[in-house]
Amino acid sequence: MKGFLGSLCRLGGIRGYSGTFKRSQLRLEGVKDVIAVASGKGGVGKSTTAVNLAVALAKNCQLKVGLLDADVYGPSVPMMMKIDRKPDITEDKKMIPIENYGVKCMSMGFLVEKDAPIVWRGPMVMSALAKMTRGVDWGNLDILVVDMPPGTGDAQLTMTQNLQLSGALIVSTPQDIALMDARRGANMFSKVDVPRT
Repeated sequence: MKGFLGSLCRLGGIRGYSGTFKRSQLRLEGVKDVIAVASGKGGVGKSTTAVNLAVALAKNCQLKVGLLDADVYGPSVPMMMKIDRKPDITEDKKMIPIENYGVKCMSMGFLVEKDAPIVWRGPMVMSALAKMTRGVDWGNLDILVVDMPPGTGDAQLTMTQNLQLSGALIVSTPQDIALMDARRGANMFSKVDVPRT
């Protein structure tokens, strides 16, 4: 076991051991930069921050921006971006993100009924995340903002290992317990070699 962990450190942490993908294969076609907006816990304003960041980058900075709602169990982007329809599908079976406020959006909330619970185990969540990243025709984007699910579990690791993140923005409230969880989130990104602010 020690040899295995040692090899991970030499390869660049857990991120270096992201399956058989080369670093260039982690990039999404046509997407220049990917920024994760994360927190160690829910209810701290992470989705609000992600949505406002995406809209500001599109409107104020005139960038081509995408917004991926990776919170499969509690998608917020459909309500925050005022989108209530399903995405269209291309001939090669890729979903077309729905655009509003100058931002191309994709969310599990577009694919299920509004109040339907998503009762899935890990493998189904990982499959859904893969389809919402590589199964989407994002086109050419300057930046893709990813609204990460709260915590530091399988979904977060899958996203950081399968996408070449340019950086991560950690969101917290000033309470001690929220800050403690935010530090855990920041430490997770450090372990997978993702720059964070």
